[in-house]
Amino acid sequence: MQTQTGQRFTPLEQVTKPNLTTAELAFYSNMAAQTWRVKACYETFPDGLRPLRVCGKLAWPTAGAKKLLGVTA
Repeated sequence: MQTQTGQRFTPLEQVTKPNLTTAELAFYSNMAAQTWRVKACYETFPDGLRPLRVCGKLAWPTAGAKKLLGVTA
């Protein structure tokens, strides 16, 4: 899949890495990346989707994203 800016994303069903970037989560959830950053800041994210903070960046659990979006692993 490709966005308007030319970024390519693997279908979520095929993603095997443990964490997603904020941009990836935004693409898969069809929400703005800034929305997910705000959710992380105020800790209003859904259960099972608590992000890890790695060197100032957010890493969102892939399993939690799949569960939230109803994708079978």
